[in-house]
Parts: sequence; structure tokens; C-alpha cells
Amino acid sequence: MFAWIPVSIAAASFQTVRFMLQKVLSSVTLTPGGATFARFLYSAPVILAGLALYLAVSGRSLPALPPAFWLYAAIGGTAQILATVCVVALFKQRNFAVGITFKKTEVIQTAIVGLVVLGDPVSLGGWLAILIGLAAVLVLSRAPDAAGAWWRHLTNRAAQLGLGSGVLFAFSAVSYRGASLQLGGLEPAFRAAVTLAAVVCLQTLFMAVWLGLRDRGEIARVWAARRVAVWVGLTSMGGSFCWFWAFTLQNAAYVKAVGQVELLLSLLASVLFFKEKVSTRELAGMGLLILSILVLVLAI
Repeated sequence: MFAWIPVSIAAASFQTVRFMLQKVLSSVTLTPGGATFARFLYSAPVILAGLALYLAVSGRSLPALPPAFWLYAAIGGTAQILATVCVVALFKQRNFAVGITFKKTEVIQTAIVGLVVLGDPVSLGGWLAILIGLAAVLVLSRAPDAAGAWWRHLTNRAAQLGLGSGVLFAFSAVSYRGASLQLGGLEPAFRAAVTLAAVVCLQTLFMAVWLGLRDRGEIARVWAARRVAVWVGLTSMGGSFCWFWAFTLQNAAYVKAVGQVELLLSLLASVLFFKEKVSTRELAGMGLLILSILVLVLAI
């Protein structure tokens, strides 16, 4: 019944490592678009090989993939591409932990999008968590050296990128849940694998075309950075599979809520690995956001 909880925690752990690697790539070698493309390019072959091996060993065949499945997959894949570009660009504006915290407003937004698109219900406690989360965003939206009224800081570049990524990740999470639900009564792990393989193939194609039209040299740089970029792909594969698996088992908003453990992991990475300073205000904002998650989990 609660198998989705450890799966969600595993997904958040993989994702933290992947974002750390993407931050390194984007600050030294690649553009945000290139760092995002590396994620899909180096995970797609492994995902397809794993699915093919499973089908060969089990003797099963791919299930029918209805038009609604591909629609959800395309919307979710495109939204995730744009969201990842926003997060990687955000790392250039604020420190790693705050960047991840802005991204984590996706939990609040996923609850709303899931209710509207799929009819996934949100309890009264869930809406209380949303209000607490909004307070956290107001605290985090102010840069350390900024002055003036609080509402002015919701329009700075860091806030725009962070909130934008949250909206896009919310749409991707709900769309992925919608795609997996189109596969009917298949076991959750198999549904997750099929959905993930379809989405990553679409994302790799979309990004290859986009970079080919805008910056062909970036594709070469992604290949040149393969020694690090391949680990982006592998951690992306692990994280994505766990997210997709959890989405087949539970409301996407609740899955993302448990995944907020990524906040604590990103704070450790920010301080211990990137040697970045975290202000008292930023810690307070993170604390409020974590509180909103606890309220949401208790409301399940």
C-alpha cells in the first residue's frame, strides 16, 4: 500500500545527484540546453536496452499505446524539457539549494494541476499545505542583497525561473500519471518502464532537432563532455523510472510531496560539495516549504 513512499525517496535521491552533475556541466562546459539534452541522450539507450531485455526474458510484447497515451507523453515530455532548462539556468542566479527549493513549488502546483486535469482530489489539509508553501515562496523570492517591498521580488529572474520550472514540472508529473493510466491493468513497474521509454525517446528527438536548428556545436560539446554527461543520463534514468513507478501507484501531488526530501539533500550538496553559503532567510524559506510538505503528507 505504501510502496510508493520509498520509491519516491529513491527518485528524489537520484534527482539530487543528477542536478548536481548538471550544475557542474552548465557552469563549466555546456549551456542549460546542452546540459538538459545530455540527460536524455545518455539515458535513452540504457532505458530502451533494459526494456528490450525485459521483454525478451519475459516473452511479453509491448502493450497497445492509444493516442491519448502519446498526447500525455508529448505534453509531459515537452514540459519537463522546458522545466529542466529553467532549473539549470536558475543555478546561475542563486545557489544550488535555493534553486532546488524554488523548483519544489511544483508540489503545490501539481496538486492544483492534478485536480483540474485528472480529477485527483486534494483534502482540506492539502490546501493548508499549499498556503504554507506559498509563504515559503515569498520568503525565498527575495535575493540576499535585494531591497524594497516583498512583491517586487516575485518578478526577479530567479523567482521567474524557479516558479516557471515548478509549473512545468507540475504539468509533466500529471501528464506522466495520465499516460501511465492509459495502459490499463498492467503491473505498475511495467507501465512505468513503457511510459518512460516512450517519453525519453520523444524528448531526445525534440532536443536533437531543437539544438540542430539553434546550435549544432552544442551537440558536439555534449558528446565531448560524455565522461560526466553519461552519469547525468544514468542518474536521470534511475530517478525517472522511480518517479514514473510512483505515479502509477499514487496521486502525483502526494508523490512529489514525499519527494521533498530532495530539499534536505540539496542543502547538504550546496554546503558540502559546492561550498556555497545559505542565508538565514533562505533556511527559513526552506523550513516553511518542508512544513508544507509535512502537512500535506499528514493530510493523505
